[in-house]
Amino acid sequence: MARITRLLIIAGCVVVGAPELTCFGDVPLSQLTVVAYNKAEPISLALAKVYAQQRGIPADHLVGLDCSIEDDVSRDDFEATIAQPLRDEFKKKNWWTLHADAEGKERVTGSTIRFVAIIKGVPLKIRPTAQTYPGDEGGSGPINAHNEASVDSELSLLAFNHHPISGLIPNPYFQSFRAIHEFPNPGILLVCRLDGPTPEIVRRMITDSIAAEKYGLWGRAYVDSSHRSAPGAEIGDKWMTDIADQLHKVGIPVVLEDTPAVFPDGFPMNDCALYYGWYAGGITGPFNQPDFRFVQGAVAAHIHSFSASTLRDANSGWTAPLIARGAAASVGNVYEPYLQLTSQLNILNDRLLHGFTLAESAYMSLQGLSWMSVVVGDPLYRPYASWFEGEGRASRAAQQWKAYHDFAVKNSSRPVAEYRALARQMAIRTKNGPMLEDLALMEVAAGNFGPATSFLQLARASYTKRDDILRAVIEQSDAFIKDKKPRSALELIRSVVRIIPDSPASALLKKLEQQALEMISPRTPAPSPSS
Repeated sequence: MARITRLLIIAGCVVVGAPELTCFGDVPLSQLTVVAYNKAEPISLALAKVYAQQRGIPADHLVGLDCSIEDDVSRDDFEATIAQPLRDEFKKKNWWTLHADAEGKERVTGSTIRFVAIIKGVPLKIRPTAQTYPGDEGGSGPINAHNEASVDSELSLLAFNHHPISGLIPNPYFQSFRAIHEFPNPGILLVCRLDGPTPEIVRRMITDSIAAEKYGLWGRAYVDSSHRSAPGAEIGDKWMTDIADQLHKVGIPVVLEDTPAVFPDGFPMNDCALYYGWYAGGITGPFNQPDFRFVQGAVAAHIHSFSASTLRDANSGWTAPLIARGAAASVGNVYEPYLQLTSQLNILNDRLLHGFTLAESAYMSLQGLSWMSVVVGDPLYRPYASWFEGEGRASRAAQQWKAYHDFAVKNSSRPVAEYRALARQMAIRTKNGPMLEDLALMEVAAGNFGPATSFLQLARASYTKRDDILRAVIEQSDAFIKDKKPRSALELIRSVVRIIPDSPASALLKKLEQQALEMISPRTPAPSPSS
């Protein structure tokens, strides 16, 4: 992925300084949502009806488009078959309040629609073109030379049909902390798509999102940092470390892969509710295990230039594979976005944790519109709604996750030493395995390997699932090696390998075993010919 060190601002951006938006009071978000489907694809209408029914979206908010069934379309086809028909529908149904300026051009000064759900069957991306358009200057450079885009990102500016198509439009909602219906720019639409390799996957995304809102998104977070050394790349690693800090403050256990490698094949990645990573070209590691599944309602994203170049193939890129393996929501890029112009995952995660919808959180994380991003999932999905509305609805199986969350929210403002002492007491008393493991990994990160191995020993004793036990064994063996106690690591590894020789994690254990052996008996380099 190419990188830029600062955002190039387009002069004369048309979306800044728009009039204040009409207040919606207590109107449900479903009333602020339009569902767009493709008339040429029968399953598209069927899925649109399922989504509208599940979310209580009015029937007259379903808009059928006569457009291509292909993944990509030309700029002219996008305008003629997708953008203009939607504009016409907004005007026909008075969803927009319009005002004519001094030149007689209509401007949107109010809107009763803020969310758009694009349904499987509508094209995903707009091809680059050499054709020139009125008011479009184009130009050279890493930004202005591009006029390709995702369909969804272009539709976010549907109200501004005279904006330049080359380059991007700065997103006024970037880094916001306000619900979209309270945001003073009425022209911005938050566009997500319910799309994936099969209709069944799309239906499951819808039902999983609603179930997770009701009962809670409970599980572990796996965060894969990259430690890329190229200039400008360190920002991606910062996003990942920010995410780990955010999650610890609300008591979501985090497994952080902080080496240049990605999570390896066979790593026990169970109970995965959140996944954030970068930078591999396609789905890899634990996700390729045949029995891997995310927990219901999971949010998962991996930064890569072409992570969402298609959503039709369950093994191409990242976005579609993550959705196919059980995630309910993801973000990606249809073409090269440049690192700083992809979704800033630390902002996305932070806003989700604060109760915003998927659409709001995703668009708050994007610097530019009319660009390459795509948000896959129910735009109204609030993964952590249960934290704010109905704390008592967690299932019995989720009680350990909830107990850690409740403790962290209550105590995270305490000094680190005091917080960890109280957390240690609670985790040991309640035999809370996820909490014990998370405390151990925090000690490893701080270089305190003795306490870490003790916590992991207790976590292993409290776990009943094989993958939990194996992951704790891997982490404890690694901590022993870092603490220069290879014999302790060797004893632990061999006691486990004898029991589960055919586990996918066996190769990881044997690799750790080899590291321990080399620490005990270092190999003597072979003499050189001159010697």
